[in-house]
Amino acid sequence: MQLSIVFSAFLLNIYYNCVSSLYFHIGETEKKCFIEEIPDETMIIGNYRTQLYDKQREEYLPATQGLGMFVEVKDPDDKVILSRQYGSEGRFTFTSHTPGEHQICLHSNSSKFSLFAGGMLRVHLDIQVGEHANNYAEIAAKDKLTELQLRVRQLVEQVDQIQKEQNYQRYREERFRQTSESTNQRVLWWSIVQTLILVAIGIWQMRHLKSFFEAKKLV
Repeated sequence: MQLSIVFSAFLLNIYYNCVSSLYFHIGETEKKCFIEEIPDETMIIGNYRTQLYDKQREEYLPATQGLGMFVEVKDPDDKVILSRQYGSEGRFTFTSHTPGEHQICLHSNSSKFSLFAGGMLRVHLDIQVGEHANNYAEIAAKDKLTELQLRVRQLVEQVDQIQKEQNYQRYREERFRQTSESTNQRVLWWSIVQTLILVAIGIWQMRHLKSFFEAKKLV
């Protein structure tokens, strides 16, 4: 029973890590970046839509077609894997090839338009990772799958995503272990160097005092 609860909690954790939806506000020249921890060979789909603040109505309204978003994605090695201009509403897709923290940045091209006029833009962003990015209704219609076949395919892809998450956690654990061992080794060598420095200073002080007493003919 306890094992079942733990496994269920693990699945829920993976689910909420694979789907994230939010909205944020950006100014005319402001840039917003988000960090997503993603396993390797995983597809990510981001859907967004923008709303422009109307000062007269004092509410956010759908942005015009002239206002767009520039999306840039960098992998853990700081390599750009996506850099593209989109419209006021759209979707961006990329596949990770390196496990780790991916940086997703968005900013508007609204500085070109007097329509923005230093106002505020609200961006609704929905990021889907792994098998959650698949549209199973389209897949079923395209491949002519029965409900049972579609469910089996979903389960297979969920298991594959769980395996990728487990591999990524092992990768993180290995990196953490290497960092800990490296830090411990540096601390050890620093302690040895400090000890040698203290011994050298002690020997120098003893010889200096001996020379001083000899010069004063006290010994």
